[in-house]
Amino acid sequence: MIRTVIAEDSALFRDGLARLLSEKGHEVLASVADADALCAAVEEYDPDLAVIDVRMPPRMESDGADAARVLRDRRPGLGLLLLSQHISLQPVVSLIGTPSFGYLLKDRVIDVADFIDAAQRVASGGSALDPEVVYALVRLKAGSELDTLSEREASVLALAAEGLSNTAIAERLVLSERTVETHMRSLFTKLNLYDDGNTNRRVLAVVKYLESR
Repeated sequence: MIRTVIAEDSALFRDGLARLLSEKGHEVLASVADADALCAAVEEYDPDLAVIDVRMPPRMESDGADAARVLRDRRPGLGLLLLSQHISLQPVVSLIGTPSFGYLLKDRVIDVADFIDAAQRVASGGSALDPEVVYALVRLKAGSELDTLSEREASVLALAAEGLSNTAIAERLVLSERTVETHMRSLFTKLNLYDDGNTNRRVLAVVKYLESR
């Protein structure tokens, strides 16, 4: 069972998340409406996962993302799954590519299976990025080595950065797993990324170039 804290200022959306996660086997320890209450709840309950709205009180700006950065420093093993109505990269740049981190658009929650899968991956140390977030990261580096990727390689990279396995990517794109492996080797070569044992190398294929923007 994944022990979870929810931070979302919309009471309706917050209650919906709590019910959904509870139904899928999470133990929802606290459900709060602002960043200060989030930090207090994490301190009190020591959860496995925090599901956090990027924009919420007290300032109604990037308070959720700011709290997530603080929590990452205090509790490096805590899973952080951020949700946002719109893509806002600047507050989360330092977190993207790190273990136990996810960033999804709220529309993704409508697809229950994808959302629950993302929550489980993040809680267990993996990553989950919405495809639109990945595309936004890529666009920030227009003119870089990323432009050398073929359209298919870019699609494979976007799905890999979400946290999907080669098998899952093959199913999504209706390709053989061997073909996906070939695309992965090709894009890593084009991006000058070599195997260093880092399990998040797929996400770092995007983040590597974001860092120098």
